[in-house]
Amino acid sequence: MEKMWAGRFSKALDKEADDFNSSIHFDCKMYKQDITGSMEHAAMLSACNIISQDESLQIIDGLQTILDDIDSGKLAIDTDAEDIHMFVEAQLTKRIGDVGKKLHTARSRNDQVAVDIRLYLRDEADEVIKLVLELIEVINEQAKKYAGTIMPGYTHLQRAQPVTFGHHLLAYAMMFTRDVGRLKDAKARMNYSPLGCCALAGTTYNTDREMTAKALGFDGVMLNSIDGVSDRDFCVELMSAFSLIMMHLSRFSEEIILWSSWEFKFIELDDSYTTGSSIMPQKKNPDMAELVRGKTGRVYGDLMALLTTLKGIPLAYNKDMQEDKEAIFDSVETVKKCLRVFTPMIATMKAIEENMYKAAQNGFINATDLADYLVKQGLPFRSAYKTVGQIVAYCIENKKVLEAMSLQEYKNFDSNFENDLYEAISLETCVEKRISLGGTSKVSVEKQIDYITEFLANEKGVH
Repeated sequence: MEKMWAGRFSKALDKEADDFNSSIHFDCKMYKQDITGSMEHAAMLSACNIISQDESLQIIDGLQTILDDIDSGKLAIDTDAEDIHMFVEAQLTKRIGDVGKKLHTARSRNDQVAVDIRLYLRDEADEVIKLVLELIEVINEQAKKYAGTIMPGYTHLQRAQPVTFGHHLLAYAMMFTRDVGRLKDAKARMNYSPLGCCALAGTTYNTDREMTAKALGFDGVMLNSIDGVSDRDFCVELMSAFSLIMMHLSRFSEEIILWSSWEFKFIELDDSYTTGSSIMPQKKNPDMAELVRGKTGRVYGDLMALLTTLKGIPLAYNKDMQEDKEAIFDSVETVKKCLRVFTPMIATMKAIEENMYKAAQNGFINATDLADYLVKQGLPFRSAYKTVGQIVAYCIENKKVLEAMSLQEYKNFDSNFENDLYEAISLETCVEKRISLGGTSKVSVEKQIDYITEFLANEKGVH
């Protein structure tokens, strides 16, 4: 296929260099967006009397047949083309003749690719938002189911205080609500049209950029033509949001891996989301969670690759910027694949409630509540803290738990202890007493569930 820019050159591009230069292998993903943008560009050229209405209609009809043929599989994208823009334009000229050559009036590939990728990522951002919302809904349903299931809460991976499994799960729901917000923010900043910025300086034709922006669903136009063709902030911002989603998925995966181990045995993953060993028949491995954890590094790498590519590029467009697509496309696909596997894995996950409760009974995780008991008897917190620390040391030495100590043993440490201390340090009381907003009590967890439920209802109303 002859290059569109062949007139300036006396000989053909070296084959190796041509392959190196080509982007058709990955930017072919954007064929729908490229054709849609071109159709609206042709309509604008006619409305501004730059080409005739008949020419515009021929171009739009020709582009529609190309789109239909690609969608149906009748037309295969030619990988010998330099990029998707050149492929579509060559096909158009082949089908409708020289009128097709007028399509590129008042436009450059620089603004063309910039609008294509914004349209493509806008659609993909919506898809990722939908998948994150589905995950939040699943987490919320599991939180309802296990709202009263007591388990140890951890700091430093050491048993710290009793919480409920529902409360713990809702922490992830909250993280993912923020991810939805970040995606929506990134999408809003991305939704401005660079079409009409041309190569970098605009055009001598009296075009109507607002017309094409509105037709393509943008909120407005890029106000500086140099910025319009050279900006890839929106890619970086979206990939940053993807990286945070993956970080949250990875943290969740790490806990799933721990919880499903024999050392914890807090949960059982469905067979559909685990694998076995080639040599050890007893194994049930949490491979899906491990892969999500591993693919987080891949998405981080995509982000760092693009940041590094962009950091030294002068204005305006440079060929380096072609490297944005493989990174952002890989990031999008990886996040979507992870969410599509992770969500049903969580939906089918079952808690082993008795193991969670037994773990909560050990590790002195009600020690803070014992200290609070003394504070309510009038002791300063630091004095109570020291006394309880001595009691814990005594229990460890004598292989006891706090609930098994006699009242007399308690009184040997402080005369303020009475029989009601046992009620105060029961796991159920420890959980239910934490009535502060956001805490682990039943009433607080129910409020958090209500918040997530309302959040989902609002987001579904938007979508």
